[in-house]
Amino acid sequence: MSHAQHVPGSLRDDAAALRDDLVRLRGALHHEPELGLDLPRTQEKVLAALDGLPLEIATGERLSSVTAVLRGALPGPTVLLRGDMDALPVTERGDAAVVSKVPGAMHACGHDLHTAMLAGAARLLAARRDRLPGNVVFMFQPGEEGHGGAKIMIDEGVLDAAGERPVAAYALHVLSAGLPNGLFASRGGPIMAAADRLRVTVRGRGGHGSSPHLARDPLPAACEMVTALQTMVTRRFDVFDPVVLTVGSFHSGTSDNVIPDEARFTGTVRSFSHGAHERLEKAAVEVVHGIARAHGLEADVEYVVDYPVTVNDAGEAAFVADTIREVYGENRYIEAPQPLPASEDFSFVCDEVPSTFLTLGACPPDLDPGSAAFNHSPEARYDDGVLPDGAALYAELAAARLAAAAAG
Repeated sequence: MSHAQHVPGSLRDDAAALRDDLVRLRGALHHEPELGLDLPRTQEKVLAALDGLPLEIATGERLSSVTAVLRGALPGPTVLLRGDMDALPVTERGDAAVVSKVPGAMHACGHDLHTAMLAGAARLLAARRDRLPGNVVFMFQPGEEGHGGAKIMIDEGVLDAAGERPVAAYALHVLSAGLPNGLFASRGGPIMAAADRLRVTVRGRGGHGSSPHLARDPLPAACEMVTALQTMVTRRFDVFDPVVLTVGSFHSGTSDNVIPDEARFTGTVRSFSHGAHERLEKAAVEVVHGIARAHGLEADVEYVVDYPVTVNDAGEAAFVADTIREVYGENRYIEAPQPLPASEDFSFVCDEVPSTFLTLGACPPDLDPGSAAFNHSPEARYDDGVLPDGAALYAELAAARLAAAAAG
């Protein structure tokens, strides 16, 4: 991006003037996606986009993160803005001129848009530095897709990058379907689910399929465990504080007439409150071990806690809603009726700082958001037209929150 100096107007107007730069950056990121925690080319593009701005920039040690601090000319607190940068191990399908150039990798979740928007917000706020009452931390984060990059960045000090903890943090996420183009949505309280993984190995003693009484067959016991786990979530958890447990893989045996030594299955476990999340592991492990004992078998259970519930601070969520309505109009914001069952490692930030995670509809105008391919699909498509408003909103939230704090 170029950084020509000018007298700033409204953030929305200035963001609209950045549209071509934002589209170019998003396109460069989309064509060269990277996975996980190590994103050297993505980091290079972000650093180039920030070059020349009055920022204090630091890069990560255990991951290719970029932390940039903008210090306002006036005293005040700190606000943090997060944009995730990693792609998914998905082979993109679509027009060869616009799809990923990296086989087996795709920005299927729109993180390329988030990165471009956050870089644009840095530019918008840097132009207003002389009027800014406080600091803004720009958190460019790798490894959101299951790698816990936010937690690593917290461990490496992103929340203290400006010298004090932020009074608020915000993260914006685009949706390729389910939300009309240009519409923002959020809610106070839980906004995304906790995500855990369950891995079970049931151990028995193999034998001939005609004589199961001479063996210890792990397979029917493992099947019983899958069914019992489904029942457990409906009988031990409140229907109004739901839990979702889905077994996605099941492996056992090699032949129709051979009783195997073991059966293995894995599943994902989702919950929407800290209380349910804390109780899930004990309940699931009890079910598996109880059934194994009843069949005279042994079971190894690995319960992996990945991401906690993403919980929006009620006050910050209301502030976000008010800001969007004031800047963009009443028709651009809706209150999300319920949380999304996907998970987010912005949850680690929410556990430390009053925060809000919000979504933005980015379904291309020529597609129906009710039937378009959703995030993570190899056919997911996102509209570059939302980039200016995304960049402007990041900047609006930071500037308005600092102004509100300064006003007392």
